Amino acid sequence: MNARKKYRILVCTLLVLSVMATAGACVAALKRQIPDHMTVRERGEAPALFSGLLGNWIETKVEDSVETGEGKYEILYSLFGRIPLKTASASVAESKSVYVGGAPVGIYLDTKGVYVVDTGMIQTAAGESCCPAQGSVKSGDYIEKVDGKEIATKEELVECISTSGGKEVELGLRRDDQEVSCTVLPVEDDTGTYRAGIWARNNTQGIGTLTYVDEEGHFGALGHGISDVDTGELLEITDGVLYDADVLSVVKGTQGSPGELSGVIHYKEGYRIGVIDENSSNGIYGTISGFPLLAEHLTKYETANRQEVKTGPASILCFAGGTTKTFEIEIEELRMNDKNINKGMVLRVTDPELLELTGGIVQGMSGSPILQNGRIVGAVTHVFVNNPEKGYGIFIEDML
Repeated sequence: MNARKKYRILVCTLLVLSVMATAGACVAALKRQIPDHMTVRERGEAPALFSGLLGNWIETKVEDSVETGEGKYEILYSLFGRIPLKTASASVAESKSVYVGGAPVGIYLDTKGVYVVDTGMIQTAAGESCCPAQGSVKSGDYIEKVDGKEIATKEELVECISTSGGKEVELGLRRDDQEVSCTVLPVEDDTGTYRAGIWARNNTQGIGTLTYVDEEGHFGALGHGISDVDTGELLEITDGVLYDADVLSVVKGTQGSPGELSGVIHYKEGYRIGVIDENSSNGIYGTISGFPLLAEHLTKYETANRQEVKTGPASILCFAGGTTKTFEIEIEELRMNDKNINKGMVLRVTDPELLELTGGIVQGMSGSPILQNGRIVGAVTHVFVNNPEKGYGIFIEDML
């Protein structure tokens, strides 16, 4: 076999491998656009997930013979009816309508126990540096008891440690959902106070955006959970309160520096909007007080299932320029099966007015409802730090 023939064989082989790799990448991309699970309106429905010529190439088949539970079935998606792409599960549920928010709210949460942020060194009365809690207490622990006595606040923890007289104290902790006990020997610092070197907090607060309220007065907000600012861990809470809040100014977002809605939370009974029952990775949830009065000022929208959301023009409802109004955005990418549930959509602000006011998406806008084709499809969750015009969103289906 001469060199020219060998070269031709090599080129043909590389060409075939290249075509196969391209085809494999295209099939993989198609699979990513098919949700693992869908909620549909009627049994037997097989949503068409692709449009145009591609939509003609993708065939669907409902597997009626496969019962996965009451009101559930499977849908097989294939290319040309011959190349299987994915089998998606489907659940039947009636369409739901909710009242859409968009207004800023004040959030106050009490943690379930005293949350340990970190441990730190103490300058003792003898001029030495030490940390009595180091090795016993860890960042992310929740201290629930001191010497068998239940505590709920950082002030109670400080009181128990400072009045120990330098005697060993036993701490009851919750660590990774397990009950743990340890002992700590407080030391006298250079001011004469007994301390253990534990940095802790038992509450947190901030400003976010109300996403929706259902017909029973239950609300969802933020579209992501509230985590500790130092550890990044999702906070376990006992309860919380939703307050009225006023945005006083806007810090515009710039590349590398996210902006924020700067305001004041009215911590008074008359400004109390509702109670917070849950802090989850999908958002904060609770019940609105006096909901019928609030409903008069909100508009009801039908919710969209994830497969009904499309790339292209949409809008967000948020507070900017002294009022709550809709601003234009573009949904650039849909991530149907992203493991990070808060990043199911990639958004870009296109509205000149909002870009002028905020620079794009800023802190405090988390929870702003995303509207498309007369439905609520999701909520804003995060901003791209290096490009404040862009951010992420969560599907409303996941919040609900």
